This record gives sequence, C-alpha cells and structure tokens, in this order.
Amino acid sequence: MSFREKSAWAMVFILISAGAYYFNKVFAISQALGQTAPPIIGLVIFYVVMVVIASIVIMSIIAGASGKEANAPVDEREKVILDKAGHWSGYVLAIGVFTGMMNFGVTSDGNLLFHICFASLMVSQIAEYGFQILLFRRGV
Repeated sequence: MSFREKSAWAMVFILISAGAYYFNKVFAISQALGQTAPPIIGLVIFYVVMVVIASIVIMSIIAGASGKEANAPVDEREKVILDKAGHWSGYVLAIGVFTGMMNFGVTSDGNLLFHICFASLMVSQIAEYGFQILLFRRGV
C-alpha cells in the first residue's frame, strides 16, 4: 500500500470518528431541547481541533514508518487520482447542500440546514478519501 493510500485510510478513520462524535452530541442536545440543536460554535471548533490533532499524530506515525516515500512528489498517476477524487467529492458536497436547501424550503429549519451543510462537508471529505482509495486500488 502506498503512502498516499495509507494516508487516505487514516483520514477516513479520523473523519468518521470525529463526525460520529460531533453528531452524537448534536443528537443528544436536540433530544434534550425537543427540537433541532442550534449551531454550537464551540462544538464545531472542537471537531476541527480534534481532526487536526488526530491528523498530525497519525500522519506523523505513517510518515515515520514510510521513510522516503512520504517525501516523494506526487507522480502522474497519483495526480490524476487526486484530481478525480476531488472532482467526484464535489458532487457529493453539492448533493448534500442541495438536499439541505430543499429541506429548508419545506421545514424552514435553519438549524437543520446548518447541520445538513456541515454533514455534507464532512461526507464529501470522507468521499474524497474513499474515492482516492478506490482509484489507488482499481487504477485510473
């Protein structure tokens, strides 16, 4: 497995774990309030900090174990894979945001719109790494 594929697997794990933590808190707050929880900036900041710290730690471990491969420039095949994965994940983001807008048009729940859009950002990033893994395994 290449360094970039290992990195993609690590990021999928980190993002799913952090997203699950975030939405577990949002669901608990929503249930306690009896309505959709408002955006809580402290929770969003905690999510971002948690992802950044976990990424630094895990990427440092992977880079240390990979040696010179970690510092190698992106080759032509990897460049195409990264471009395609980023392109496809953009569609995932657009579908999520569009779904949130349609939901807002029906329910007028701005809090839910925020959470759907934030989830779309999370899912599109997970999808980007998932597409990278798929393309590294399958080939371009």
